[in-house]
Amino acid sequence: MAAADSTAFRALSDVVLSIASEHEVAPVLQRLVDSARELAGAKYAALGIPDGEGAFASFITSGMSDELIEAMGPLPRTHGMLGAMLESAEPHRTDDITADPRFRGWWPRAHPQMRTFLGVPIVARGEVIGALYLTEKPGGFTHEDQKLIELLAAHAAIAIENARLHERSRELSIVEERNRLARELHDSVTQRLFGVALAAESASTLLERDREGAAAELKRVSDLAREAMEELRAVVFELRPGSLEAEGLATVLRKHVEVLRRVSGQRIELYACDMPKLGANPATQVLRIAQEALGNALRHAGARRIEVLLQGAGDKLVVTVTDDGCGFDPAGPQVRGQRLGLTSMRERATELGGTLTVTSAPGEGTTVRLEIPA
Repeated sequence: MAAADSTAFRALSDVVLSIASEHEVAPVLQRLVDSARELAGAKYAALGIPDGEGAFASFITSGMSDELIEAMGPLPRTHGMLGAMLESAEPHRTDDITADPRFRGWWPRAHPQMRTFLGVPIVARGEVIGALYLTEKPGGFTHEDQKLIELLAAHAAIAIENARLHERSRELSIVEERNRLARELHDSVTQRLFGVALAAESASTLLERDREGAAAELKRVSDLAREAMEELRAVVFELRPGSLEAEGLATVLRKHVEVLRRVSGQRIELYACDMPKLGANPATQVLRIAQEALGNALRHAGARRIEVLLQGAGDKLVVTVTDDGCGFDPAGPQVRGQRLGLTSMRERATELGGTLTVTSAPGEGTTVRLEIPA
């Protein structure tokens, strides 16, 4: 028995480690229900997350074919034995679910007949946020099965909460990026397009009495439209950057710098050395910080030269963006877009467990320095 228990707990440990690597709710739920069925030796398993209005927001199954799931129809309601597991933190185990007074006495159409049953609530911060349902084990579920699934349910609560927090954080990041891009579009592309409209109107006015002047205005229209197209290309690149996992941070940032060179005509240099390997999320955050710092330098500094340095330094990654522009007082008031950009960069740095410092003074350029654990 001790050897069997040891094997079961090793299997549970492997499951917990596997689930911990997931950051999206749907894959976490599917792994949990699949793992519960395998650990307890059940034929069927399900995991239900209630919506608080008498139905399930999610009801994930394991052991049932797609055809069977489709034949059973819509998601079940939170009544009967399914609902009972959501009303208290106590698990329930029986050899015959049909003998329980909470059983409604019928199955939905195409539903397989079930007898043996083990239900374990998933509890987070004292609240039942879901439940694991297991049925149809030859010989019935044992006390050891129940204890094992209770342990899995405890880890499931943490995994589900973490995945939800991760998804909310990602949603906030998407909103933040959308707002930043909206500001950039307003600051650059919209202004250029406004210039196009004015130049076209001016050309139309001059067409009859000053053909040379009209031609000059039309050339200005062409130049402004081309610049607006380049600005849009830069924004699209930020929306769909190269693959950080496949190409690495240095390569993706180098491509971004090349786009900015073409769009702005500015001298921008990038140097990268001793680059540590970063995960997808930290690399994305570093890329966004560097993009924001470059954008601020291009929009506000009036710089002749901008330099970007990525360098491994012991157990840290150091990123600096330096310009020789007009500079500013970091403690004083900045323009709204620049102030929001600095706040965004500092928040990202804090999320990475690092620090972001801004060194500047009027007439002396600006250096943005990011340090994060590698």
